Amino acid sequence: MYERKTIPNLNCGLDLIGEVLYGKWKIRLLWFINEGHKRPSELQRKIPDASRRVLNIQLNELEEHELITRKIYPVVPPKVEYSLTEFGESLIPVIGALGHWGDKNQERLRTLIIKKFPSIDTE
Repeated sequence: MYERKTIPNLNCGLDLIGEVLYGKWKIRLLWFINEGHKRPSELQRKIPDASRRVLNIQLNELEEHELITRKIYPVVPPKVEYSLTEFGESLIPVIGALGHWGDKNQERLRTLIIKKFPSIDTE
């Protein structure tokens, strides 16, 4: 298991949110759970570029940070569903605002990213 070598800074709101949301798929996981995609297989279909292992790690971290809850149903095969906590729901307007900003600036952002990664297929 990965062990951090640096201690996180807990004195700034931006550092705290970064600590909780750091991870390539966490914001998208929260958004999709909010939209009603609650089963791990549904989330995997919504984010096909992510491996099942990485999604599980990030779902566990979101659960540890009390942003989501996991319900395990006693059936065979096992059924698991995730839902947002009240704390997690409070992040949805922030994520929505970030998405709106990204939509508003998508051409500029796309151009900047393509400059950094010229091998990206834009078609």
